[in-house]
Amino acid sequence: MRGLYFEEMEPGAIVRHVLTRTVTEMDNVLFTSITMNVAPIHLDVEYAKTLPYGRPLVNSLFTMGLIGGMIVPELVFRTSLGNLGYEEVKFPNPVFVGDTLRAETTILDKRLSRSDSSRGIVWFEHRGLNQRDELVMTCRRAGMAMRRPAGEG
Repeated sequence: MRGLYFEEMEPGAIVRHVLTRTVTEMDNVLFTSITMNVAPIHLDVEYAKTLPYGRPLVNSLFTMGLIGGMIVPELVFRTSLGNLGYEEVKFPNPVFVGDTLRAETTILDKRLSRSDSSRGIVWFEHRGLNQRDELVMTCRRAGMAMRRPAGEG
């Protein structure tokens, strides 16, 4: 199994990723704790009851990481040479424990590397959606992709 080589990534293509995942309390508590984020909005149920949502929010960086992982199999598994940067990261709706997330990607653009002809740069827009099809995360990302090896069909 592999993702797409540079040549296979067509600007305008939309990929609806297969993997989905229900966010658990353990996900939120563990991620928030290991990243040393002590914000009670993520960890303190009683405090969260005083806020507009009435319950803890899932850490937005966990959401971004989860969506970032969901895109790997169909897109960049064994064909990525790394991330070049993220921009325009947005979280338009909150994520709560019990939400089931899925991901979609649009390939925005691509170009060959100017310094190495064996690779290219690809720009993506990744979107995370919950079980109600509400957008919970968007980001634009640039990544370095392998070109198809010589002699491979």
